[in-house]
Amino acid sequence: DVQLVESGGGSVQAGGSLRLSCAASGLDFSNYCMGWFRQVPGKEREGVASIHTSASSSRYGDSVKGRFTASKDSAKNTLYLQMNSLEPEDTGMYYCAAGIWVDYCPQRLEMADFGYWGRGTQVTGS
Repeated sequence: DVQLVESGGGSVQAGGSLRLSCAASGLDFSNYCMGWFRQVPGKEREGVASIHTSASSSRYGDSVKGRFTASKDSAKNTLYLQMNSLEPEDTGMYYCAAGIWVDYCPQRLEMADFGYWGRGTQVTGS
């Protein structure tokens, strides 16, 4: 079974940084698009970033471009999200996701493209 476990969330003041991790198991880490999404109560889940497990390029939502960086460690089957210059608007539950995509991630960050999800880690900006 595919399992995605997020960690690294917490509370941080505006302008601060956090690094989220997502430990993946049960999947071939070479053939997946890995993504980060976030959600606040009452709103739809928003795509934050994506990166393919066999490529170095990444995509970002407009609201986080220039501040967030997605990366991966294939040896550890782990995905990361480095979040800098955090704003109160970045508050939300952050979810790791995985979808079977060969060689590249889809251009848009949409929930429908990811079939596996973690339980999330809370980030609170103040």
